[in-house]
Amino acid sequence: MFTIASLWIPFTIVAALGQVARNAMQRSLTKPLGTWGATNIRFLFGFPFSLLFLGLVLLATGDHLSPPPAVFWPWLLLGALSQIVATGLMLLAMNDRSFVVTTAYLKTEAIQTAIFGFVFLGDHLTWLKVLAIMIATVGVVITALRPGGDKSFAELKPTITGLVAAAAFALSAVGFRGAIINVPDVSFVTAASITLALGLFVQTLVLTMYLLWRAPDVLRGILRLWRPSMLAGFIGAFASQFWFLAFALTAAANVRTLALIEVLFAQAVAYYSFKQPIAPRELAGIALIVLGVAVLVGA
Repeated sequence: MFTIASLWIPFTIVAALGQVARNAMQRSLTKPLGTWGATNIRFLFGFPFSLLFLGLVLLATGDHLSPPPAVFWPWLLLGALSQIVATGLMLLAMNDRSFVVTTAYLKTEAIQTAIFGFVFLGDHLTWLKVLAIMIATVGVVITALRPGGDKSFAELKPTITGLVAAAAFALSAVGFRGAIINVPDVSFVTAASITLALGLFVQTLVLTMYLLWRAPDVLRGILRLWRPSMLAGFIGAFASQFWFLAFALTAAANVRTLALIEVLFAQAVAYYSFKQPIAPRELAGIALIVLGVAVLVGA
């Protein structure tokens, strides 16, 4: 049904589903641990599972580990550190009065990923795929906006915060893809798994040192809540494993555009679990997302 080259499609769908579950678990841990404590769970408890995944992959493929080349490390650091910066900016947006507008700007990530991927990696995108990315992004922006939110579009702060956060997320995706494709002499599965393990190690080290310096009580709280944290870490590592497998097979922009279907999953949960009605504006946005994704996959 799927060729190896097209496996990025089911990989991305699985990753998006896992990300929705991980976000829900992290959200439940934000109150006792704070935003950065809940964020560090994704890395601290995800890292051991990434090592487990890597071990299983090595057993299945027969690949042998060797030190990545020098060109690998700048890409890895770009991906890992940009993701931390992006998360921090996103958290700032959540505390802003113009959160909805900022969220809409965050959804420009797919377009910025396409630009960065072309500039830094030479990722080739046809005009049809560029059109698909733009259609899906407009659909997500329409879905994200709420009545009255357009009044804040002229404000400088939400504009800068949202666009810079989206740029950081885009750079993260491009950085991780750049690292993966520079792992030589192994299968794409092994290259993705090595990059994930090393990326989570860097992120765990950076955030844990930060919390030790600024909020040691948060680290103690994380250890006390190790059981729910372990599950959130597993789901996070599981989702990341599939993100990285998708990055190994296609341009990061393709992955991040298809990932916009996460909005559809969230809308479905809101409708079926919380009985929240879907407004005509949201239906229009969903239709554009579906159209954009269909064009992307069929291109």
